[in-house]
Amino acid sequence: MVLKGYPRISETFISNEIRLLEELGFRIHIFSMRRPRESFSHASVKQIRAPVTYLPESLFWGLGRLAKANVRLFRTDPQAFRRGLDLMRSRYFGAPKKHTWLKHFLQAGSLVLKMRTDSDAGRFAHVHAHFAHTPSSVALYAATMAGLPFSFTAHAKDIYTQGPGRLLEKMRRARFVITCTDFNRRHLEGLKANSDIQLPVRTPVHTVYHGIDLALFTAPRRSAHASAPYSILTVARLVEKKGLPTILKALALLKDKGLDFVHTLVGSGSDQRKVEVMIRDLGLGERVRLVGTITHDDVITLYGGADLFVLGCRQARNGDRDGIPNVVAEAMATGVPVAATDISGVPELVEHEKTGLLSPCDNPVALAANMERLLVDQSLRARIIPAARSKVEAVFDNRILARKLAEIYLHESGLKSRPESWRSAP
Repeated sequence: MVLKGYPRISETFISNEIRLLEELGFRIHIFSMRRPRESFSHASVKQIRAPVTYLPESLFWGLGRLAKANVRLFRTDPQAFRRGLDLMRSRYFGAPKKHTWLKHFLQAGSLVLKMRTDSDAGRFAHVHAHFAHTPSSVALYAATMAGLPFSFTAHAKDIYTQGPGRLLEKMRRARFVITCTDFNRRHLEGLKANSDIQLPVRTPVHTVYHGIDLALFTAPRRSAHASAPYSILTVARLVEKKGLPTILKALALLKDKGLDFVHTLVGSGSDQRKVEVMIRDLGLGERVRLVGTITHDDVITLYGGADLFVLGCRQARNGDRDGIPNVVAEAMATGVPVAATDISGVPELVEHEKTGLLSPCDNPVALAANMERLLVDQSLRARIIPAARSKVEAVFDNRILARKLAEIYLHESGLKSRPESWRSAP
């Protein structure tokens, strides 16, 4: 499994997937394109048994290691190396940032050499990448050189910010594609239908939601009733697609109406300074708490005391957008009503007036109205909170989804039988 970075605080869904596949009997080797950037990781990562190989992440600083590994691969298996070289030549010309294509090729050669010299050499059966951009490029080269089937999971930014030609080429070469929302699947199927590339794209695209561990996210034994001062929670990276200005403007409207609340914003990111300035300019300094990036356990504690969860997701200028943020499912599972925007796959989980309230993107007036309703309308809260939990249980249980994912691997990859521990897995 090829990942851009491992472990990553914002990608709990990937570590959970690996852990659950291991419980089902799959043996996984993680190849990470870079080392972790955070100083801590979620507790669930410690349960993963998969070995991790970190590939040299810089073409400049890692050139010596990369060159040595690829020379050795060429000497031991020149045909495999030439297959990868032919693929790189076909993809190289006309591509932006051509040096990155060379880096991805060399990283893949290093990966394949590790596969050939590993104690499990000969037992590798499939190469899968999470994200359709750079990890899938490395995985495609590696699979081509190793003579193994290749697939990838497409999420959000990786779908909408790269050229459709590159995405279609990877789809055509993949054995199968997985994506995390039906919205994404329809988009990818639409690309296939409108493709004018020489060869048709017949690759199947499967929807498998990320899912959450329902054992971790349980509704506390408390009344659905909420009273002032209300506790409002947002968990999001501080980046454009999360729509934080819409949330902050909506909070300012609620403040002007005299609503008493405290808003806790969990996360960090490139827009942190902009968010801080906006909090000050809107006069929300005493109402909004910025707590930065915290552990999953600490986030769960915050869910337990929250009266409302709010997200203002939108489409960024470069086309980037969310799928279904896992934090939405987590809030719904813990009995926190959700006010969100109707972008991308969010309505697949947050059904307006049934399991939450939705508003258009970039509309703080509509978002504020929905937030106020979910705080003060006690009959609405009493109806939505249990319905939201039931919805998550029905479609977002990660153990059920892991089995669906495992069946896809087994069927689409042509593996002959289920792992021995399949039947005994929880």
